[in-house]
Amino acid sequence: MGERFLQNHDAGGSLLNGLLARSDARDRLGALQRPPMPAPVQLDRDPPDPALLRDQPPRLWLRAGGLPWRREADGITYVAADPARFAQFARSLPAGMRPARILRADRETIRAAIARCCRASLSAAAERRVPALFSCRHLGGPGIGWRVGLIAVSAAVGSLAAFGPGTVLALVCLVALVMMSGITFLKLAGLIAEMTSRPVSDSVRSRTHSLPIISVLVPLYDEPAIATRLLSRLQRIRYPRDRLDIVLVLEEDDARTHSALEGTRLPPWIRVVDVPAIGTLRTKPRALNYALDFCEGEIIGIWDAEDAPEPDQLMRVAERFATAPPDVACVQGVLDYYNARANWMARCFTIEYAGWFRVILPGLARMGLVIPLGGTTLFMRRGALEEMGGWDAHNVTEDADLGVRIARFGYRTVVISSTTFEEANCRPWPWVKQRSRWLKGFMTTYIVHMRAPVRLLRELGWLRFLGVQAFFAGTLSQFLFAPILWTYWAVLLGYGHPLGSLLPGWAMAGVTGLFLLSELVNLSLGVIAARRCGRVSLTPWVLTLPFYYPLGVIAAYKAAWELLRAPFYWDKTRHGVSPEDESPTSA
Repeated sequence: MGERFLQNHDAGGSLLNGLLARSDARDRLGALQRPPMPAPVQLDRDPPDPALLRDQPPRLWLRAGGLPWRREADGITYVAADPARFAQFARSLPAGMRPARILRADRETIRAAIARCCRASLSAAAERRVPALFSCRHLGGPGIGWRVGLIAVSAAVGSLAAFGPGTVLALVCLVALVMMSGITFLKLAGLIAEMTSRPVSDSVRSRTHSLPIISVLVPLYDEPAIATRLLSRLQRIRYPRDRLDIVLVLEEDDARTHSALEGTRLPPWIRVVDVPAIGTLRTKPRALNYALDFCEGEIIGIWDAEDAPEPDQLMRVAERFATAPPDVACVQGVLDYYNARANWMARCFTIEYAGWFRVILPGLARMGLVIPLGGTTLFMRRGALEEMGGWDAHNVTEDADLGVRIARFGYRTVVISSTTFEEANCRPWPWVKQRSRWLKGFMTTYIVHMRAPVRLLRELGWLRFLGVQAFFAGTLSQFLFAPILWTYWAVLLGYGHPLGSLLPGWAMAGVTGLFLLSELVNLSLGVIAARRCGRVSLTPWVLTLPFYYPLGVIAAYKAAWELLRAPFYWDKTRHGVSPEDESPTSA
């Protein structure tokens, strides 16, 4: 039997070898009879006809992966990275734009040709991608209506103060307390919601779905010191390389960062997109808008230059999107700091952000409230992002603005526990400059979305509408009115208060108790946050937070002044100050 099996096996093998030989011979014969595949078109040497490119929006050609090249006697010749795929897209073109033939060209060559020929229109679109209703670009125009209104209100308050200073003081104190109460109860509600809810697992499970292509935008500007360190961190990301599209977004005239990257050989899944140096606007959201059209992914993410994301972060993001309902448009990760031990400011910064990203934001998400996003480690469904118009190029806190628009368009944000480690800004004046930019962005975002408050209420509903008021108005007022609020420390220390003669004793006790509750909420949040982020050793430093937050007062008044004088000015934060990455699990 064994002999017969070997004979049959040998016979079958001979038969199979013969079939393969004949098949190989037919393939060779067919290859000789078929015309050779034409060489790719070299668009840098033989560029496309600009008039043909202008017949359709440049972003359409970028998404299709091809472009019209020549108009010839029998029709238009196109070039595409994938001619078969482009042929399917071409069926949707107007009759006069249908292709006569489709030639092949390298994808990067096609992108570069479109960028060269359409730089002006792509740049203009990046600045005005968001509809005017949702943009703050009107703040810098010739119209001064909102400035006149602000000056009129200030003049009215000044006039009242001249005739009745006690009344004005009482009104200002009342407004400050109401605003402080809003942000305090928002924090308290988020804290309770997060502490009493069952944790949602976002760990990577066995996949029953295909992984999506994820494009991650990494905007860089004047970052020569951080560029090489960034590339080594990106190499640690565990995600299939054929599904990964990392886009380094550089300003065209940023010679220092270009020079730092010139000597580095980038892998195929990391590429550079240069934003044209056209116009006077130079902001991160403008750069993101420009680069968005050059992305390949169906999920769009953002990392900052100094970021060190956990290696499995993209796997967890893909898992969360795969299991989330369609109305979840955004996944926000957690931000933490790898230089928490640098100094006192770094410790306080770490406690502050741990409270926000590990307690408050997850709690707000569980309650279905509006989530002011972080500027990094956020991931969006591309379709939803494009529907909303991308980022407001004029808003210096584009992340918080996008968080409000997500809710206004009927979408939701979820928070996952995957962490990205950053460099804490731990020097006083750079901290003030960074925080002033954030607060100026909060001011512009609030002005934009409260431009039509009835419409905002209708789109958000009462609960989320009040949440927006509590967050934006509360955050801004607690810094702008901080000198007024500090006077209540005098009462806690046994001294009198200017309102003591204007309010009955029970009212004054209630007001002081409200102030004390706010301080206790902040301290409790800091203690819980230190434990949540695995840095229990930071707990004693929570008691020093009342000496940390006053820096925000300087930042708030700087932000208010810039809002009047230079609303779109981007006060850049310098990265790469901490010489070495520290352990993220100790402080």
